[in-house]
Amino acid sequence: MEILQQLIANIGRCIVGKEREIRLTVAALLARGHLLIEDVPGVGKTMLARALARSIDARFHRVQFTPDLLPSDITGVSVFNQKEQSFVFRPGPVFTQILLADELNRATPRTQSALLECMGERQVSVDGTTYLMDPLFFVIATQNPIEQHGVYHLPEAQLDRFLMKIELGYPMLDEEITVVTAQEQTHPIEQIKPVVSVADILKAQEAIKKVYVDASIIEYIARLVAATRRHPSLLLGASPRASLAFFRVAQAWTAIEGRDFVDPDTVKLLAAPILRHRILLTPQARLAGATADQIVAQVVEQVPVPVKPYAR
Repeated sequence: MEILQQLIANIGRCIVGKEREIRLTVAALLARGHLLIEDVPGVGKTMLARALARSIDARFHRVQFTPDLLPSDITGVSVFNQKEQSFVFRPGPVFTQILLADELNRATPRTQSALLECMGERQVSVDGTTYLMDPLFFVIATQNPIEQHGVYHLPEAQLDRFLMKIELGYPMLDEEITVVTAQEQTHPIEQIKPVVSVADILKAQEAIKKVYVDASIIEYIARLVAATRRHPSLLLGASPRASLAFFRVAQAWTAIEGRDFVDPDTVKLLAAPILRHRILLTPQARLAGATADQIVAQVVEQVPVPVKPYAR
């Protein structure tokens, strides 16, 4: 889709050298999921969210998560109106189109869980009343590595609500020089203009459902996910929600690539971002220095790849 290439290129004006991560972000948006970005401070996590919102002219809210943040600070609160003698709901920052939950793991578990209903059911329940979210509602959450001070573990139930987890990483030397040079006069984010509309994105979300996924590919996805539940180095394997995520993100990635059917290489490419946050390593595996990405790579290596034609 041409509009998707325009969107990716526009974000790339601000986020240098991270085209794959930008594509994964757009794929998460098209698949109507949510994205978790874990990395050290200062590598462009917040800027990626801002550039995406500007590129599609979407309503954008940013919430800085801190230990003293309350659930009502996110979802909203009912306030008594003395004039009308009734309670009036004041919506919180989640009532937007793109929400940046910055440093999500610096808030307490109670506050983190306030996002669960918003992300999973796309609604907020306050005082017995349910309020629906915007159709585009997309959460980009950032978190710092657990080794840093003042952070909390995200509960497995919340991690599973994120479609993908990605890392930006440090830029290459030439890319960092480009970043510094580009900000000599003004920040590139100030030059970002909308290139697609919210309506275009909503149409694209429906269009990707037409990307063909052969039965052999669906079985391949299910076998990959099921293999994580039997791996000896894992205490917790991926849930069926991972298979659903695989299916929809594979369609989105294929549409971004300009193809009309999903192949096994696409599934392999998406395995790490979809599975890495949904599995839990055993203490023995962690002590041995194993990582989630290494385990996912082992699973991909072990599961047979379908060989039949994948096109319709």
